[in-house]
Amino acid sequence: MPRVASTFTCGPSRGVFASVLIVSCAVVAACVFALPGCSKKSSSDSGSDPKALIVGFSQIGAESSWRTAETKSIRDEAKKRGIDLRFSDAQQKQENQIKAINSFIAQKVDAIILAPIVETGWEPVLKQAFAAGIPVILVDRGVKVSDDSLYTSLIASDFVAEGRMAAEWLANALGGTGNIVELQGTPGSAPAIDRKKGFEEGIAPHEGIRIIRSQTGEFTRAKGKEVMEAFLKSAPGQINAVYAHNDDMALGAIQAIEDAGLKPGKDILIVSIDGVRGAFEAMVAGKLNCTVECNPLLGPAAFDAVAKAVAGETLPKNIVVQDRVFDQSTAAEVIDSREY
Repeated sequence: MPRVASTFTCGPSRGVFASVLIVSCAVVAACVFALPGCSKKSSSDSGSDPKALIVGFSQIGAESSWRTAETKSIRDEAKKRGIDLRFSDAQQKQENQIKAINSFIAQKVDAIILAPIVETGWEPVLKQAFAAGIPVILVDRGVKVSDDSLYTSLIASDFVAEGRMAAEWLANALGGTGNIVELQGTPGSAPAIDRKKGFEEGIAPHEGIRIIRSQTGEFTRAKGKEVMEAFLKSAPGQINAVYAHNDDMALGAIQAIEDAGLKPGKDILIVSIDGVRGAFEAMVAGKLNCTVECNPLLGPAAFDAVAKAVAGETLPKNIVVQDRVFDQSTAAEVIDSREY
């Protein structure tokens, strides 16, 4: 035993050789126990413990309760699935969304979820994401690009159909005759463009119905109130109904109508789109007549699409969310079941 011990303690060269031998054996043993390899698996590898997906989410902002509900749905679903979500609030500015997407590309995220504020101006940044091999899932709004392969899929409601449903309900409530004022959404945005188109198609067969005023309320309650105040002053006693592109503007219009000494829902009929809880409360109170649902709970569908895209599966270009019409006759029955 003393001789064996001296073998590892005498001369510098022997000591170094022994140390290298011990370290080498340890490394070999570690790799043997780590089979089939010493390297960590990437996010695209299969296995029971893959690396968590990293997903960037560029949100328009928090201009309405609908938008807040969508953000919550996506954040909650990311947490549920163990996804590393990189969130960016654009505060209603497209340039902020483009900066966020460029940042996501630099971070080499696995996928990007984008709720585009407007339809145009996305081609350059989407080309960069495409070149980097990063799939882009659009939620709730579409984009106009020369090559639709630049994005993977669009998950959204049919905004034209929503506008048409609102028009059909209102035309029936008015008996085919009446003057309407329109509160439009953000100029250039897909829902504003399509909801206007659908509504105009819906009232076209009714010659006695016409839109006498139309202006953007920017999808916000404050702006909706401001614009409605202007409508009431410019066309006193002439307004039979309000068509708002979203519930928040309709709720703002209700405040303006009440401030003018009129009864919303009776003196002036009001129909809007989104189906948020505040709209149901207004219907129960008799102040809003109808809302067309536009479901914001897109988290599960968005991350289902992300998972398939990252796995290399082909997705439908458009995934349509089904919506319904609610009015005062059904509001009280379903309000407690509303999730947003």
